[in-house]
Amino acid sequence: MTVREQTQLFERQMLSHRAALSENTRGRAAPLEECPIRTPFQRDRDRIIHCKAFRRLMHKTQVFLSPEGDHYRTRLTHTMEVSQVARSIARALRLNEDLTEAIALGHDLGHTPFGHCGEQVLNEICPMGFVHALQSVRVVERLENSGQGLNLTWEVRNGIACHSNGGAAAATWEGRVVRFADKIAYMNHDVDDAVRAGVLREDEIPWNIRYKLGRTKGERITSMVMSLVENSTTDVQMSPEVQGLYQELREFLFTTVYTNPQAKQEESKVKNIIEGLYHYFVMNPHKLPEEYLAVLDKEGLNRAVCDYLSGMSDRYAISLFETLFIPKSWSI
Repeated sequence: MTVREQTQLFERQMLSHRAALSENTRGRAAPLEECPIRTPFQRDRDRIIHCKAFRRLMHKTQVFLSPEGDHYRTRLTHTMEVSQVARSIARALRLNEDLTEAIALGHDLGHTPFGHCGEQVLNEICPMGFVHALQSVRVVERLENSGQGLNLTWEVRNGIACHSNGGAAAATWEGRVVRFADKIAYMNHDVDDAVRAGVLREDEIPWNIRYKLGRTKGERITSMVMSLVENSTTDVQMSPEVQGLYQELREFLFTTVYTNPQAKQEESKVKNIIEGLYHYFVMNPHKLPEEYLAVLDKEGLNRAVCDYLSGMSDRYAISLFETLFIPKSWSI
């Protein structure tokens, strides 16, 4: 038996009947010869980690735009925290940890620069609209690898597409775990960042949440994870009480952090940057990089410009805007 076959035997013997077995994947758009060492889901995880879009997450905003300080979360550190929370839940439920990890690592590959502010602006100005979960799927199917995509398995792509609220639940339990892990991670690390930024004080968190979920980030994450592990019998779910506290914390953060004037004071500038770049490239399509000219030829100008802008890091978008629109000092 190869190493991969031994791993797949272990999956059959040890994982829950709810788990997605790698040997039963629905496959890839372009079939591949099996790897002797890695399962299909392990290969997907590796392909995501090594792709360009994953590296760009390092310089994409999570909540606070261009924060001064080394300890604020970026889109990359958020992704790693989601992966850790999701893997812990998957392991406890005896789900496929490799599939869970691949979905978690890929879930935000299509996110815009400047966090959800950037997403909102693109959604307003792009004729086809913009949803970062669907763009993440587009990244792995169409944009990465010089337009060839990463050729991931169906289960990973489905989990990425379904990780946000408002859409259908993922077909696999692993994908549903990531959907919860995403919220658990960002709510708790956003509290941490908001306190660090002086936007929020720990004692402002509602007493009900601090008393029942925990006073620290670690305690709150543990409470939510434990509730998922203990209550996921017919579906991935928390107890009604913890689910209510989870929603209460989320609503509290939207009121005090996500719409806070201090945290959002730079967002009008973000709108100017993205709109300025968008209209510039619509008017000057020949200035698009070659890989996006290929998108233009097949899918149209607006699609190509949207893909280009959504893939930018915060600092690249700012630098490009300065190059195109800010006069430089003249010197002899």
